Amino acid sequence: MSTAMNFGSKSFQPRPPDKGSFPLDHFGECKSFKEKFMKCLRDNNFENALCRNESKEYLECRMERQLMAQEPLEKLGFGDLIDGKSETKTEP
Repeated sequence: MSTAMNFGSKSFQPRPPDKGSFPLDHFGECKSFKEKFMKCLRDNNFENALCRNESKEYLECRMERQLMAQEPLEKLGFGDLIDGKSETKTEP
């Protein structure tokens, strides 16, 4: 019987995670922001457009604590919320 193992032919090359992959919040550093966002979603029938401020605050928390890469808020789609303006429009 031959159980030859060819370890030398190919070696594993580690690579960084794909964009969008980030460490879990094991210590709950941003748990309050996540809970606030989830409550907003539940209260608004999971219409995420109505919870953009909460989403922005959660991502800011993650970036501040190095749980995800620093990205400009404009690049994450929150450019309109930086000055405190909201994208949600009210109809007359």
